[in-house]
Order: sequence, then C-alpha cells, then structure tokens
Amino acid sequence: MTAVAHRSEHDLLGYRDVPAEGYWGIHTLRARENFAITGTPIAACPHLIDALAAVKEAAALANEELGLLDPRKAAAIVEACREIREGKLHDQFVVDAIQGGAGTSTNMNADEVVANRALELLGHARGRYEHLHPNEDVNLGQSTNDVYPTAVKIATVFAVHGLLRAMLVLQDAFAAKAVEFRNILKMGRTQLQDAVPMTLGQEFSAYAVMIEEDRSRLSEAVELIQEINLGATAIGTGLNAPAGYAEAARRHLAAITGLPLVTAANLVEATQDCGAFVQMSGVLKRIAVKLSKSCNDLRLLSSGPRAGLGEINLPPVQAGSSIMPGKVNPVIPEVVNQVAFEVIGNDVTVTMAAEAGQLQLNAFEPIIWHSLSKSITHLQRACLALAERCVAGITANTQALRAAVENSIGLVTALNPYIGYEAATGIAQEALATGRGVAELVLDKGLLPAGALAELLCPEAVAGPGQALV
Repeated sequence: MTAVAHRSEHDLLGYRDVPAEGYWGIHTLRARENFAITGTPIAACPHLIDALAAVKEAAALANEELGLLDPRKAAAIVEACREIREGKLHDQFVVDAIQGGAGTSTNMNADEVVANRALELLGHARGRYEHLHPNEDVNLGQSTNDVYPTAVKIATVFAVHGLLRAMLVLQDAFAAKAVEFRNILKMGRTQLQDAVPMTLGQEFSAYAVMIEEDRSRLSEAVELIQEINLGATAIGTGLNAPAGYAEAARRHLAAITGLPLVTAANLVEATQDCGAFVQMSGVLKRIAVKLSKSCNDLRLLSSGPRAGLGEINLPPVQAGSSIMPGKVNPVIPEVVNQVAFEVIGNDVTVTMAAEAGQLQLNAFEPIIWHSLSKSITHLQRACLALAERCVAGITANTQALRAAVENSIGLVTALNPYIGYEAATGIAQEALATGRGVAELVLDKGLLPAGALAELLCPEAVAGPGQALV
C-alpha cells in the first residue's frame, strides 16, 4: 500500500497531519471527525458552495478597496473564488451538513480551500499560511456569524429560482390540460358526495391557479431572504470590520451574484433573527400541502380502473405489483405526496431551530439550511416529475364522465331553477329508489324537452354565468 503524503498544521488544540493533496486544513479535519452525522457533505449543496465563494470574493474586493489587503493576495483570493464558482474544488468541501458551531466549520472549510488554492496561484505550496492565511486574509473583516447566514440566504435564493421554474412547468402542464378538457362535462363533488356539474377543464384549471398563487407567495418570500448581515461580524456590532466595509462588501456581493441584496438596518437584530427562514419554510410548506392535495385528487379521480371513479387515466410508467398481473399504480402522485410529507416535517425542524436561538446568535442555522435545501430541491424535482411523467399524459374517460352527470342525483340542483324545487325533490327521490338517471326521469315526465335539457347540460352552461370554461 502506498503511503499517503501529509502536511502538518496546527490550531489552538495542537498539531495534526492533513492529507498533502487536500485543499482543506486542520479545522476541516477536526470538523470531519466531530460531525459524522448525515454522511452528506456540504459539497452536496453546490448553491451553498457557490454562495460561500461569492462572499469570500466580495470580502476580498472590499478589503482591497479599503486598503486592508495586499492587491496580490486579493487577486489570488478572487481568482480562487471564481474557480470555485465555476465548479472547481467542490469536492474539497467535506464537512457534514449538520454541525455544531453555528456554521463555523463550514466557514473555515471555505477559508482553508480558498487560501490553499490562492497559495498555489501565488506560487506557494498548500499549507504555507505565512504567505496567505485562511483566517487573517481570506476571513479578514468577517465572522462565521455574518458569512454563514449571508451565504445561506444567497444559496436559498439561487435554489428557489430553480423551484420557481419547475413550478411554472407544472402550472403550464395543468393549464394545457384545462384547455384540452374544457368541453368535457363531469360531476363536481363536495365531501366526496355528488354536488353540481362542472367541466373537467375547470377542475384542472384550479390546479394551475393554485400553483400560480404559490409561485407568487414564493417570490415574495425571496424578497425577505435578500436582506443580509454581512459586515455584522460576531454579534452585529461590526467589531474588527472597518468603516465602510459592510457597504463595500454588499456592493461587490450584489455585483457578483446579480441579486438585489440589501444590508439589514439593524445588524444586531439581523444576526440573531431567523424569521426570514421561518417565512420561507412556511411558504414551502404551503406549496407542499396544496401540491399533495392535488395529487390526492389525481389518485382518487384515476382510481380503478373499473372498481373506482375511473374518470381520468394517469399515464402508466411502471408495473404496479409483483403479485397482481396488469396492476398499474399512481406512483408519480404518490412520490410527490411523500415529498410533501418531508417538507412539512422540515418546516417543523426549521421552526424549532429558529425558536431555539439564544441572545445574540442562533447556533442552529446549519439544520435550518439543511432542511430548507432538501425542501426546495425535492419540491423542484417533484414538480418536474409530476408535470412530465404524469400530468402531460393524463387522458379523460369522456363517456363515463357524462354518464355520471346524467345519472347523478346532484344534477337536480342544476335543474332546480327550471323544474322547481318540489319536482326536483321528487325526481331525486325516485332516482335513488329506482336507480334510474335524473336526465332520463326528467324527460319521461315531460318536465323539460330534450333540446332544453341538452342545452342546460352543455359545458358552456355548466361552467356558470360569466365563468370561463377553464
């Protein structure tokens, strides 16, 4: 076995050997040993790595601008950060996603990777921190307590942009089906009982509108996330950050990320307050709840194929049983339901973590980010799967839908204004007693001519006065 080369580094606890080929150092090493929790490194969240690199780049530019950092060092740090934002060295971000220390391990992992790559760019070996130091140069004017939440907020915004795009794909898929099904008559239901006629297009249009409303709420939540506390340093007093640093760093960070970032008006408050994360998580829960409800409907409407409602057909995507030949299950709505359950649970985690903050800092932002990241990423994938592998291929059982309308007791509600309440009640009772259809009985009793009944049951009439079919 070939021996692995090491370099020696030291911290306040003493000396340790770290792999010579690694860009991370002793602080990262200790974090790896201390936090073997999820097995998921922060590298699994590229948005966070990109955001950390953006913060470090902005800080270097601000420090150079203020005359605090040698231009050669600043240039090397900036180049290292840009390489990371291009996707390089992500495998060097190795600390566990869940960690103690309020994100300190994540920040120091970033400082070490940036420092060692910058040292290479300056012509020095990794670990030669006398030439460029992770804390003294890369972390100059910063604290984990302003770097980490700022990076988490930027990462959240980037991730949410992807979710918003995926939600639009799903919204468009539902809207397309609403148009396709605009002339298909069906029975609406309340409390799982026959209610009044509607069109299948109206039913699918409602799903599209629900997604559209949630996209608006998500965009509003993003605005709160774009308020940052960079320049606050440890507790919000700006200790060790010179005058003008916060604004300079914000300006550079906004330019790097393309986001309309603003510095919080009160940095002491911003450093301890996780309210924006709670708000974001609450919106994600709202999306999950409504998405799951829509999937419940799709599973119910497609139940059968012969012993259920059987009003619509979901596209078959895989065999449904190892024992029942020919069975096909609604697996795409089912997986979306499960994502929704996870998001709701993540919201509880975010809530408890935000509540558990004490005095000038919340130490639990790592679990907040881990929970938000999972919720956003999984919702994004769920929306795309539902749109592309389910909704786009849904078909309607048109004849069965119309037959259900004509046979449903609920039809008498639509006919009540034309045949009167007493007659409608009698028709309903006789239909229940005999099993005959409402439309059939109305015609037999001469309460309405066939032409008038057909006109009352046309989709345009059923859609309601002034209502669009979709």
